Amino acid sequence: MLNRVILMGRITQDLDLRTTSSGVSVLTFNIAVDRGYVKQGEERQSDFITCVAWRQQAEFINRYFAKGRMIALEGSLRSRTYDDKNGTKHYVTEVFVDNVSFTGERATQGGESNYASNSNYKARTPEAGYKEPANNQSLSIGGFDDFEEILSDDGVPF
Repeated sequence: MLNRVILMGRITQDLDLRTTSSGVSVLTFNIAVDRGYVKQGEERQSDFITCVAWRQQAEFINRYFAKGRMIALEGSLRSRTYDDKNGTKHYVTEVFVDNVSFTGERATQGGESNYASNSNYKARTPEAGYKEPANNQSLSIGGFDDFEEILSDDGVPF
């Protein structure tokens, strides 16, 4: 049997990392995933999907993502039921997150995304739990001048 889910969408609310009574980190959040088809004359529809991350995955998401940021994740579907205080039975389906990936969305100097279309996006600040890297060195990707042209195949190992 196979139960795999791969999603890419935007986080819809501020993240709230919690800890269970036994000390395990858990993060429950929703992502908005756009549907692929848009009927002519209608707005694009989105599905809002509940995701649950545990332990290191929860801590990683809480540290590097925020409301409005695009996230790619892989996990499995889990269903559960519960009775509310009125005795009504509720059915819940959630994605239990196994892997998380950045989407290539770039952050600007102010921490906001160049591609973020959500005007409610707020960058993570030190007060919100984001920690700047210890060294302030920036990553520099070389240009074409940094490469040497190879004119023969003599030194190529393949």
